[in-house]
Amino acid sequence: MRPFRDLSWTLPGPLPLAGIPNMKLDKETVQRRVDLMEAEGISFVTGAEVDAAAISETVEGFDATVLAIGSTVPNNLPIPGRDLDGIVYAMEFLTRNQKALFANPPALLTTEATPEVGLTSKYGGGFISAKGKHVVVIGGGDTGTDCIGTSLRHGCKSLINFELFPAPPDEQDKRGEASGNPWPLWPRIMRVDYGHEEASHRFGADPRTYSVLSKEFVSDGAGRVRAVKTVQVEVGPDGRFAEVEGSEREHPADLVILAMGFRHPEQEIVRALRL
Repeated sequence: MRPFRDLSWTLPGPLPLAGIPNMKLDKETVQRRVDLMEAEGISFVTGAEVDAAAISETVEGFDATVLAIGSTVPNNLPIPGRDLDGIVYAMEFLTRNQKALFANPPALLTTEATPEVGLTSKYGGGFISAKGKHVVVIGGGDTGTDCIGTSLRHGCKSLINFELFPAPPDEQDKRGEASGNPWPLWPRIMRVDYGHEEASHRFGADPRTYSVLSKEFVSDGAGRVRAVKTVQVEVGPDGRFAEVEGSEREHPADLVILAMGFRHPEQEIVRALRL
């Protein structure tokens, strides 16, 4: 494995490197795949911003252009108190954690005998720590699980994961009459990922709480979040969510991580290509 001299968004495979935690994806695996593709003749041009002015020059001379730019605009949660400190997007939390891990080569692999070895980054000190904090993760999926696993490794004081939708069934409805999810569609069932299992071991229960609608972020009076007000919801006959009367709660929160998916890719290239 050749050394990573700069773990940033200017290396091939930026999301696996800087977005996905090490305990989930070893970076030697990523580097091996990049090396294989380079050996097959693929050229990686990194650190290049492809804007509307450069798009025609970029695609010139190629028979086809494939856009694989990902979805980078996260879903926000614009409820009262959103501007408080301590409320962050999931990818901000995860990427800063990754870059911080590779910020100190002597603590990793670098020695006097092998000064060229070691993972380094352009880490600027903006680490978001969950150590000793009440952590609330809003949203699920792979990203939410990674936030759970990372918070546990920081040493969080407590951890809870809010899911807006009801808990999925343990088994798929084979006929699909009740769930609208019949075989052979991908089964929407209850799954336990590594973060859920680790949180259960640490705190004694699965961190996920279902049918929860976040209503307000509560201030500590000094500009930081201290709690999240929520209410339980249920799905009515018309498919709409309805709040359950008397179910309001206030959850302690020193760090709130928004892991609610992404809206769409950056639009400049899409508009330039008139897609």
